[in-house]
Amino acid sequence: MLDLLIRNVQTSTHEEPVDVAIAGAKIAEVAPRIEAPAGQTIEGEGRLLIPPFVDAHFHLDSVLTRIPNSSGTLREGIDNWAVYKQEQLSVEDVYQRAARYCEHAFKMGIQAIRSHVDVCDPQLRGAQALTQLKRDLSDRIDIQLVAFPQDGYYSAPQVRELLIAALDMGVDVVGGIPHNEPMYNQGTASLQELLRIAQERGLPVDVHCDESDDPNSRHVETLAALTKQMGLEGRVTASHITATAVMDPYYVSRKLIPMMAAAGLHVICNPLINIHLGGHFTHPRHRAMAPMRDLLAAGITVACAQDCNEDPWYPLGNADMFEVARMGAHVGHMMGLEALHKVFETVTVNPARIMDLPGYGLTAGCRANMVLLRADSVVDALRTSATRELIIRDGVIRAGTAAVA
Repeated sequence: MLDLLIRNVQTSTHEEPVDVAIAGAKIAEVAPRIEAPAGQTIEGEGRLLIPPFVDAHFHLDSVLTRIPNSSGTLREGIDNWAVYKQEQLSVEDVYQRAARYCEHAFKMGIQAIRSHVDVCDPQLRGAQALTQLKRDLSDRIDIQLVAFPQDGYYSAPQVRELLIAALDMGVDVVGGIPHNEPMYNQGTASLQELLRIAQERGLPVDVHCDESDDPNSRHVETLAALTKQMGLEGRVTASHITATAVMDPYYVSRKLIPMMAAAGLHVICNPLINIHLGGHFTHPRHRAMAPMRDLLAAGITVACAQDCNEDPWYPLGNADMFEVARMGAHVGHMMGLEALHKVFETVTVNPARIMDLPGYGLTAGCRANMVLLRADSVVDALRTSATRELIIRDGVIRAGTAAVA
């Protein structure tokens, strides 16, 4: 006997409606018609069933701090966060804000988050709070943490020890920020050191890279070269790379993107935040986002993510991955029907691949994690930010309003 049977739903991968059978915490079968007794039955009525949203670039340690940023610049956000860390940050503060956000995010259909956590804090308060939260919320959200040296790996002598301590504490991914190092050559050195740490520990890497309006900020080239040299293909992510928006087009298309593709580099764009924080210092104003369409065409796995919610860098945000995807579609010139489906994948299957989430998807054998939407297609869902009618986690209905028999 099945535990749950979902009848007559659309998916992004089936041309006709299907039934989805769930036994325990896994999908048992997906077929046009399934005749089997079930403990619970949901009549999908042609609505859209999707695997859960995945937000592969976020900052849970600063979420909901609601710190004003009057200039709307990346620099003021970093400076304001430094003041907050010194005057207000505590383990309990980080835990409570992040937990409150995750509760809302879960109801918005997000079931996996990769969060960067600032490890330049000598007390590692963010790492302490978020490693505990990761354990406490494992029944709802898969949280993956990145050891992020926000001020720069070489900003202070103890940062290396703090980063290692955070990894020992249970932080999952090695992070970096080469463009924020005191000198350009220290950016290169930081990448060499950080990738070596990841290689020795068998960990993935996710680097804030070239989040700048400077066309000469080309650390992503170094990241791609080192990734290939060290045999880390498929394990390294370049986040932001907004400087590519102002780099020479010939260089980007003929050298950089092929290098990135050859290295198996992943890319995470943050369309809401990047187009707000970037483009302040040029005229005409440019779109401060990586060339998502060209990266996807080259076979690079590209995700779109939120980055921030009500924090020193961004005063808005509502854990709505449809909003993220729509902005990505606008900024990335991806409004064709096929392109919109690819944009939808940047907030679902692509970030799941980047995070290496086991059992993700809507096929037999996958974890029974899914979201039922009040929409009849991917395009309809993107257009309307479709209501999340049911949230299912490991085969159990955890939230929602749809009728269950």
